[in-house]
Formats: sequence, C-alpha cells, structure tokens
Amino acid sequence: MMKQLNRTTVKNLPKYPERIIQFGEGNFLRAFVDWMVQKMNRETGFGASVAVIQPIRRGLAEVINRQDGLYHLVLQGIRAGSPVEETMLIDCVSRCVDPYRDFTSYRRLIEQPAVRFVVSNTTEAGIAWADGERLDMRPQPSFPGKMAALLYHRYKTFDAAVDKGLIVLCCELIEDNADVLKTLVVRHARAWGLEKEFFVWLEDACAFCSTLVDRIVTGYPSDGIARYQERFGFQDELIDVGELYHSWAIKAPPWVEGEFPAARAGLNVKFVDEARQRTVRQQKVRILNGAHTGTVATAYLCGIDTVREAVEDEQVERFMREMVFEEIVPNVSGDPAYIGDFAASILERFRNPYLRHEWIAISLNSMSKWQTRNMPSLLDYHESTGRLPVRLCFSLAALIAFYRGRRGRNWEIEYQCSDNDEDVLALFATRWSNYDGSAESRRMLVEAILGYEEIWKTDLNELPGLTDLVAQWLGKILELGPRSALRQLFEG
Repeated sequence: MMKQLNRTTVKNLPKYPERIIQFGEGNFLRAFVDWMVQKMNRETGFGASVAVIQPIRRGLAEVINRQDGLYHLVLQGIRAGSPVEETMLIDCVSRCVDPYRDFTSYRRLIEQPAVRFVVSNTTEAGIAWADGERLDMRPQPSFPGKMAALLYHRYKTFDAAVDKGLIVLCCELIEDNADVLKTLVVRHARAWGLEKEFFVWLEDACAFCSTLVDRIVTGYPSDGIARYQERFGFQDELIDVGELYHSWAIKAPPWVEGEFPAARAGLNVKFVDEARQRTVRQQKVRILNGAHTGTVATAYLCGIDTVREAVEDEQVERFMREMVFEEIVPNVSGDPAYIGDFAASILERFRNPYLRHEWIAISLNSMSKWQTRNMPSLLDYHESTGRLPVRLCFSLAALIAFYRGRRGRNWEIEYQCSDNDEDVLALFATRWSNYDGSAESRRMLVEAILGYEEIWKTDLNELPGLTDLVAQWLGKILELGPRSALRQLFEG
C-alpha cells in the first residue's frame, strides 16, 4: 500500500516560523506564491513558512492538514526548444486553518509576532463589500471583513507597534487589487466605529501592495495521477501542475523589496511603479486572461475540454485568435509591436503539450471574470470604432448559454456550473427556467443578464445595439449549435 505523504513518512524536513498568512488554498497560490517561498527559503535563507487560511466554508483544510502541508509541484514546458519537467516537494506550508471550524487557532495565528506578510487570492469576486458584517463575527463572511478584523486584532494585540504591521500582497485579478481591499478594510473599520489611532497604524505600519501574477496552473492531474503517485512513491492528494513560465509585478513602497528577496532567489519578480504596474496588468489581464475567459464558454459548448485542444481546433482557434488580435490587442496600452509579440507568445503558451488546462476549471466565476477581463475590451472597442466587437459579443452570448448547464449536439449533456456567487447561479437558474424558446423570451433572458448591475456595475443594455446582437447570437447558438453559429460568425 502506498504511503500517505506527511511529515512522518518524509523525515528531516526543515521547519520555519509562520511568517506568511495566505488566504486561499487553491492550485494557483500553491504553484506560484508557495513555490516562490520555497525557492527563497532554499536560495536566500528567507526562513518562512506559510499558514494557509481556508477563506470560505468549503475547502481543502482537511486534506492539507492530513498531509502536514506537503505536496509535490510539477512544472512543465519548453525551454530552449526542448521539453522540460521540473518536480519539487513543497515543504514551506505549515498547515491550513479553517476559521469557520477553529476560530481560536485562526485568532492565535494573528497574534504570532513573526507574522509579516498576508497573501491572498480569493478570486475577482472575493474583494467586495458585504453589508451587515460585525467586528464580533467569528469570522466575518467576506475577505475584506476578515482582513479588517484581523488587522484590528493585531493592532490591539501588539499595542499599535509599528514593527508588527503587515505587508499585504493581493493576487486577485482586479485592477488595483490591494488598493481596493484597503478601501474596503477602512470602510468596515469606520462602520464598526474603531478608534482613530487604528487608522494611523494602518497607514504607518502596513503596506497594501497591488500585484499582477502570471503563471498558467492546471492543478491536480486527474488523468495522470497514478503515474505521478508511482513516481513520487506517495499518496499525494495535492499534486499541483503548472507551466514553467512565471511573472509577478508588485507595486509597493521601496522598503518592501528589501524584506522579500525574490530577486536574490532568481525569480521573475519585479517591483514596479504605479504606471508600469497598470500597463503590465492591462496587457496580461486583457490578453492572457481575456483570451481564456472570452473563449471558455464557446470552446466548452463546442465539446472541447482543454485549452490545448481548443488551440488545435481550427474553428475555436480562429475565434480566439481573431478576438485577441482584432478586438482586444488594438486597445491595449503599450508599444504595438511588443503587444503583438506578447499576444502571439500567449497563444503559444496555450499550446504547451504538457499541460491539461481544463475549461471547466477555468469557468469558475465566469461572470465576474468576464466583467473584469473582457468587458473593458468590449467598451474600448466600441468607443474607438463606434461599432460592437462581434466576437466579444458572441463570447458574451456563449457565456449566457454556458450558464444553462447543458451542451452536446441536442443539449443533452448536463454539467455543473461553478460560481462562488450564489446569486449569479440563482439568477441564471431562474431566467433559464422561464425560457420558452421564443425570440421574445430569449431577449428577456439577455436583458436580465446584461442588466445585472451587481456584476457589471452598469446596465449593459444601455450600450446601443448590444442587447440585440447578444440575443441574436444566443439564438443561433441555441438553434443551430455553437459550431454552426461560429461558421456564420466567420462568414460575416
């Protein structure tokens, strides 16, 4: 019987003080931030372990703790024209705390003097205001609420000591992620009537650092898990797979770089000013993430399960390529030649033969992702040309069809849509249950989705012609099938 991976079966591993609190236990942070901490520990003597916080009620805390935080990371890709696969046992994660079941341990973690950093990836939907949260909740449901209470408790625990402030590194793919988080933290603190000295400490002792992350992470290799388990010799329920490429741009006060020795570890981490960070963010979010989110529904409805299969499919690859180069790239800031090369390199990364990046995993929180990653391109295209970008409109129609939860030649295959926003799932469930197949019913469905201001922050029905065009493409997708609808799209 294969041994369970943990610190009993793997002996003599280093142990470091818990200096990093990480909100989020998913594949990305484990293949990106925790891998970087591992590298800094080995190469620079950084000497930090990561205490992971399960940010929502359902998560991986039980599995992570069963393995004592250990897991294998596999990085795959092409380097100098040759295939490369690197594997590493990650040992810098100490544990995962579930604050919903063990609030006492969560509180004690905040009280540890060695804690210096907070890292987060709670998805685009995670940094948002929540009404009705109180300081005495155990814990607050929202991430900003948790952060406000966490910081206040640390402020009280250490009697406003400046050296006990925290450096907050946000990885969520929203613009100015840490600045938005800080605004919400302050808003909660004001709503709770906290003393003015706390706000001074927040400014003087803490640094909220907006960041931009880049690495494609496919996560747990379900199809090849037996091969990996046999190679490693352990039952590892947390094996994580990603690409070799990585990049992290961090906007921070100059002193933060001195405490985070990424450069000395040979990592592609850049500390940048605000202007550069905005430019880099726009390029990455609109092109790489925009290509993913703009294609996910179309590809999946066409019966394609992975990104690599999509770029090998003539129809879907053409859709993605034309959407990126004709509707997204023209309105991205930067040198046009560089932007074009960057976009081409992104599509090449999607062809990585070693990664199985499943569309159904990418589809998590697709509504909020589309708002962040694709809506700006749609609006900029309309503003610059006076026309609607037809492929992005097709993408939006496919997204609405995707949330129906059916695909196949006769829409006979059911699947589960994943979204952390239960109101989004309820909205689609209600609107699709009222759909009777008529053009009038279809338009009402599109109007309801485009008018959902909780996601879009505006009523998209007010953009001239958008409702009609999205309803038109939704009708073709439903009646003809996605591939026949794509053929009509290409025919103009």
